[in-house]
Amino acid sequence: MKIADLGDIQLHYRVDGDAKGAPIVFANSLGTDLRIWDAVVERLPAGLRVIRYDKRGHGLSSCPPAPYSMGALVRDAERLLDHLEVRDCMFVGLSIGGMVAQGLAVKRLDQVRALVLSNTAAKIGTAEMWKERVQTVQSAGIEALADAVMERWFARGFRDTPQLKLWRNMLVQQSREGYAGCCSAIAGTDFYTPTSGLRLPCLGIAGSEDGSTPPDLVRETVDLIPGSQFHLIRRAGHIPCVEQPEDYANRLTAFLKETGHIG
Repeated sequence: MKIADLGDIQLHYRVDGDAKGAPIVFANSLGTDLRIWDAVVERLPAGLRVIRYDKRGHGLSSCPPAPYSMGALVRDAERLLDHLEVRDCMFVGLSIGGMVAQGLAVKRLDQVRALVLSNTAAKIGTAEMWKERVQTVQSAGIEALADAVMERWFARGFRDTPQLKLWRNMLVQQSREGYAGCCSAIAGTDFYTPTSGLRLPCLGIAGSEDGSTPPDLVRETVDLIPGSQFHLIRRAGHIPCVEQPEDYANRLTAFLKETGHIG
């Protein structure tokens, strides 16, 4: 476990693989930490420099007072990659992590050479919806949302397994302040115009049973980027890297090869 002290924020991150390999960076979803990528990372080919981190207010990273802006979350990622001297990475972002990916690619093309936009969109939900969620979390805690979130996160078959309890626990143990802060960041984000200006390799990934960012929404976003690809993972909800890690890792590996990120 490592902490990058960036002054106003301390980010927990982890680096696996080859220290001199081609960098691939993973940014996770609202209410999770970097462990959601474990089963995918262990299936990736050797030779990569694999970087994961907990965004502000999540996991083992510090939790500044809410609300947060998407600009702050993008800046966190930018400064972490500068801290690690990362250039020309493939950036894999899931949900809010995919919004960070879009914002970072627009801002720092020297850092990002290819994008994977997983279970995300240029705009997710409505400002009013996120405001209501913030109010619920502040008044009743994340526990009040947990069962509904599990239905969006996972397909029915997975929700019937003992594993569900682990991921539910991960959600409810996140910081109330951090969760609400990131909800505010999503509420204020509409990346349709900046994302439509991107010109870089892009792969969209969606889960067939995703109740948060349905496949059509993901496809609409990646279609903003000319030449982008789209991959649908069956029997998966909002976090297919947990439910179907084999399928996820296989498609990611193929994209790494297609883009020349690995040989």
